[in-house]
Amino acid sequence: MKANVLTRATLVVTLILSAFPIYWMFVVATRSNDVVGMIPPPMLPGGNLGANLERLFATEDANFVQGMINSAIVATTVTLSVVILSSLAGFAFAKLRFRGRDGLLLTVLITMMVPLQQMGIIPLYMMMVKFGWVGELKAVIMPFLVNAFGVFLMRQYAIQAVPDELIEAARVDGCSTLRIYWSVVLPAMRPAVAVLALFTFMQTWNEFIWPMAVLTQSNPTVQLSISALNSAYFQDYTLVFTGTALATVPLIAIFVLFGRQIIGGIMEGAVKA
Repeated sequence: MKANVLTRATLVVTLILSAFPIYWMFVVATRSNDVVGMIPPPMLPGGNLGANLERLFATEDANFVQGMINSAIVATTVTLSVVILSSLAGFAFAKLRFRGRDGLLLTVLITMMVPLQQMGIIPLYMMMVKFGWVGELKAVIMPFLVNAFGVFLMRQYAIQAVPDELIEAARVDGCSTLRIYWSVVLPAMRPAVAVLALFTFMQTWNEFIWPMAVLTQSNPTVQLSISALNSAYFQDYTLVFTGTALATVPLIAIFVLFGRQIIGGIMEGAVKA
């Protein structure tokens, strides 16, 4: 009983400590600059949210609306591609037999051990310059259409969640390999697909280094727009917090809308395993 109470108390404290910075960000976004340095800080929202949003959208250097639209396009495209290509590759590595399979899988695992974005940013940038993609959204989309973590996650889940007997039964019924993937494997991997989609969307939405390298402020992602708000001579904290809060809303909405399904799917898959 005492252990149960201690566990719940620890979870409550952890939740409060984790949620407070996000809550305070929204509080500052509804107030003026004079409250930023107040001790103790304000705990209740103010009435300046509308004025702050109006100033945010009127800031030409930030180009915030275009940044939100671009981030939505990039994150959605990358997420769909990563889910489809990773699940296809994971299914192939887990259930299909072909020459060179183990060597290809080893290559995928090796790439997970190397920080490709940090080490490959220069050659990647040179490729974007050669292709003439600098300043365009495809420069931040094409290099990330598939990732090794997604392939490895889908492979591991397919091994546990998709019985070989189910695939053989589908083959006996005359299904092609693509039909087996679409009608048998993909529905069985739905929990892992949901988790991969959520993580990929969040990571792509929050990406900063690579968009900063290849995009311009006239065609930014939302993180570049927030960076532009933070680079002025006069530090307008309420404007920065307003932009950050607005950029956080889509992530919170996605988790609220699909979090229950993702967690339920994970539990369902765990019980089946």
